[in-house]
Amino acid sequence: MNNSTNETCDVYMHREVARVLFSLFYVIVLIVGLSGNVLALHITFQKHRKINSTTLYLIHLAVSDALFTLALPTRMIYTARGFDWPFGDAVCRISAVIFYINTYVSIQFMTCLSVDRYIAVVHPLRFAKFRKVQNVRYICAAVWIFVFLQTAPLLFMTMTKENNGLVTCMEYPNFEMNPNLPKLLLCACFVGYCLPVTVILFCYSRVNVKLCKTAKENPLTEKLGRNKKAITVILLVLLAFLICFTPYHIAIIQYMVRKLIYQQNCWEQQVFKVSLQVSVCFMNLNCCVDPLIYFFAFKGYKRKVLNIIRRHITLSLPSSVKINSENNSTPATVSQIQGSASGSGN
Repeated sequence: MNNSTNETCDVYMHREVARVLFSLFYVIVLIVGLSGNVLALHITFQKHRKINSTTLYLIHLAVSDALFTLALPTRMIYTARGFDWPFGDAVCRISAVIFYINTYVSIQFMTCLSVDRYIAVVHPLRFAKFRKVQNVRYICAAVWIFVFLQTAPLLFMTMTKENNGLVTCMEYPNFEMNPNLPKLLLCACFVGYCLPVTVILFCYSRVNVKLCKTAKENPLTEKLGRNKKAITVILLVLLAFLICFTPYHIAIIQYMVRKLIYQQNCWEQQVFKVSLQVSVCFMNLNCCVDPLIYFFAFKGYKRKVLNIIRRHITLSLPSSVKINSENNSTPATVSQIQGSASGSGN
């Protein structure tokens, strides 16, 4: 297929459906993602709790997600207008950099979190220096710098393109003129996705083996409880990784491999475009899934969320139900007092 045919292929046939579904999706992501991550940061800094390596990785993960949600309103307007970007190319470039920084910073910190749990369980003494807070600060700074250097070139690329009277932003067809794009994207997927998921799977398997070994040796040891928490965190990281990041990278990898082999027809381009935008939604869902990791890794976060849910349920109950529950609780309280008094008399 030649370039003229590519230009006549409308890959935005799903525009009318997408403008409703995607806009609603981004509203939900904005509300849940911003509230969940800001709550995690609020609890961490309000309590002035002692910061350890795990907490530090989670703080940086929450900061990344919170910053990403601030760029979502422009994305909501873009999809609500049927993929028409009204803010100019400069803002499009900035939003693209924010999007990819959040994506790959999240991937790197999830990987660091898994390695941290692996070291804590499998090699607590041998690699203890990698869990010292000061060293973890350097690691976090290195992650931010590494990802920024990867994404900074986007600031110098034209990210918008006029298409049938509409201006698209950060869409794949805008970059198809680059003949090396398939190879570049395949390398990026290998470094940004394949290597991290391999590391996370390795950490999960090794911690699981260690947990089974510890359980056989002494099923009642306190260390077993800590190991279970570690494997829970790694499992949640792995599930979040697979749900949020796998669909996007599989869509990119399979399309780029086929593109290197042959020129794809219009229908294949349309299918890829839909799958890419849906998988991007899954990737953006990451900032809503991360609070689930905080729920099990942050003791204070879990307590705060449960209190909010309990308070919300109490406030939503009808007044008659509240009165009945209070009346039912009163005799029980009296009987408990009488029982304790009689017990002390005996």
